[in-house]
Amino acid sequence: MMRQYELVERVKRYNPHANEALLNRAYVYAMRAHGTQKRASGDPFFAHPLEVAAILTDLRLDDATIIAAVLHDTVEDTAATLEEIGRLFSPEIGALVDGLTKLKRLDLVSKRAVQGENFRKLLLAVAEDVRVLLVKLADRLHNMRTLGFMPAEKRARIAEETLDIYAPLAGRMGMQEMRDELEDLSLQNLKPEVYATITKRLEAFSETSKSLIKTIEKDLTARLAAQGIPAEVKGRLKKPFSIWSKMERKSVAFEQLSDIVGFRIVVATTPECYGALGVVHTSWPTVPGRYKDYISTPKQNDYRSIHTTVIGPKRQRVELQIRTRAMDEIAEYGIAAHAQYKDSGEDDEGESHPRLATESGAYQWLRRTIELLAEGDSPEEFLEHTKLELFQDQVFCFTPKGRLIALPRGATPIDFAYAVHTDVGNSAVGAKINGRMSPLLHELANGDEVEIARSDGASPPAAWESLVVTGKARAAIRRATRAAVRRQYAGLGRQILDRAFERAGKAFTEEKLRGALPRLARASADDVFAAVGRGEMFSGDVVKAVYPDFKDSRGTGSPGLPAPSQGGADGAGRLSRKDQTIRLTFAEGYAEAVGAGDGGIPIRGVAGDLPVSFAPNGGAVPGDRIVGILTPGVGVTIYPIQSAALADFDNEPERWLDVRWDVEAGSSERFPARLMVESINEPGVLAQIAQVIADHDGNIDNVKMTRRTQDFTDIVIDLAVWDLKHLNAIVAELRAKRSVSRAERMNG
Repeated sequence: MMRQYELVERVKRYNPHANEALLNRAYVYAMRAHGTQKRASGDPFFAHPLEVAAILTDLRLDDATIIAAVLHDTVEDTAATLEEIGRLFSPEIGALVDGLTKLKRLDLVSKRAVQGENFRKLLLAVAEDVRVLLVKLADRLHNMRTLGFMPAEKRARIAEETLDIYAPLAGRMGMQEMRDELEDLSLQNLKPEVYATITKRLEAFSETSKSLIKTIEKDLTARLAAQGIPAEVKGRLKKPFSIWSKMERKSVAFEQLSDIVGFRIVVATTPECYGALGVVHTSWPTVPGRYKDYISTPKQNDYRSIHTTVIGPKRQRVELQIRTRAMDEIAEYGIAAHAQYKDSGEDDEGESHPRLATESGAYQWLRRTIELLAEGDSPEEFLEHTKLELFQDQVFCFTPKGRLIALPRGATPIDFAYAVHTDVGNSAVGAKINGRMSPLLHELANGDEVEIARSDGASPPAAWESLVVTGKARAAIRRATRAAVRRQYAGLGRQILDRAFERAGKAFTEEKLRGALPRLARASADDVFAAVGRGEMFSGDVVKAVYPDFKDSRGTGSPGLPAPSQGGADGAGRLSRKDQTIRLTFAEGYAEAVGAGDGGIPIRGVAGDLPVSFAPNGGAVPGDRIVGILTPGVGVTIYPIQSAALADFDNEPERWLDVRWDVEAGSSERFPARLMVESINEPGVLAQIAQVIADHDGNIDNVKMTRRTQDFTDIVIDLAVWDLKHLNAIVAELRAKRSVSRAERMNG
């Protein structure tokens, strides 16, 4: 465990003016607070915050961040309070510890159903101060280094989450060295055999290639020196995770990889980068298509470097990165490196470096991502969109006016349009790429100039959502689609209300409707129109809200019709569950819709309470779009709209009933559903599946297992759930199990 004086020395090594007394006070305070607490490894718990602080001293961060790292577990795990920390240290340190405490309470190692919401909170917590994220990443790195002491299942969950979120997030912040280690540690825990094999191969390759690497290093250094360019040249092997992902992506064996070794040339100034590039390209043949200039067009995480590949000595491909020392710092430490220039305002080239950590490209991306939180997407959608942004490599395109737009690999002109502005994407109808008309689904390449053709009356087709690759485009298309559907419902609702007020003999204006909004519990007239159009609000209730003294001479419904339930639907029946029966009620608007004039007509066979059952071989759950099939003398059977069994009734339209759910929020009523699970045939699989359903509070009614082959078993599970969201959460968790190859809902 690091001692008190060692922590101070680590900080003073790069910051001679560090507050030694405050560092000592933090060390003693945290040590006393954690007392005799132990980690899973048996080590004193206090060793963990010290190791997190040590990682951050390698990034050369400020005193407040180091002290916050030392204290980051005290509020959550000891009797310490935020008020006490703010008083003993500083409000700034107290705020950092507060942000870290909130993050710890999130417990991101969670079921997929809540992971999206937790990720939103994580980004919101770091929105005000990026140093919270730096401490959190260092905390995750040390936890990954000591993951071997955790139970196997928890190890796998933490490693998978690290690979899904923390490693790419570190990369998006430009912290490549930390990303590499997080990825390698994740691979080591998720696929230990793969990691061991690749590591062994790398060690053997390093031994046989040692002389070649030294030869290239000396040759390059001498050639650059001969042209007056002093440089540091160093060869390094690719990381195990990088090699494994390339083998998987390109379906090649280790022996087929030609770029296991890469060389880095570090020079003093930017002009020397291009001078070194000239020396390299005039010394060896280049590999076409393998040149990228990230100095003139930096990545969004501020990464700057020149990449090129040449055919070097012994006719072997040699990958080269050429950069300055300042670029090298940012390439390794990313957003943390900006803090090193916070006071000086200059980088190690003597050039002005006005951007602080909070103004870096990486932080700007983080802020833009957080802006998506205001767009109203669900947590799951937000997590999906952000993962798209985290994982993709980039292409660089230009507007006709020369504005640079960075996009993920595989992006289309639609993604480009939304990257320019949401309104541009929503109104896009065509595109010119490099002056030529091209399809909107054309894949963009580096250097393309893109011009978007627009139409004011256009709106994005819903199908675009599955064709774009950026999170921003997907979110905007989804919002536009929802808005279009809402407008359609609002238009229908306005027509229904016009007719309802006309029948009542009352004047109808939006101004009068706005006066009744408090009684209708809606914020705007459009909300009322949409609710009526969707069947969430009965038109008669709106008339009574606008004219409280109005009395319908016909009563609450038309002759021969059952009275509509509270909040019934225009144009649709509703389901309300009572003692194993479901009451089907129809509003007067439905009777008129089937052609009876002002008085309406009785709907035959639908009066009073009808016996209702759910479709065999699958059932239906709230959240499904449903229809009722009427069987005279028997009752109504409820089917989800996607049920294949409905095809049997195509020639009997008179039996179809338009029905809707009317289940109260928070109801404890469960509904039947059926799952087909295809699992690997090994001991304990059924117990794992049952545990997932139990963890989600599902209720298993029946299980049928069929051995399909020697290796796989088909399991049909009848269970009872609350609603579609509950069912989808169970399916998602089952799919995440290693022993489950497929999990699908069945509908008869």
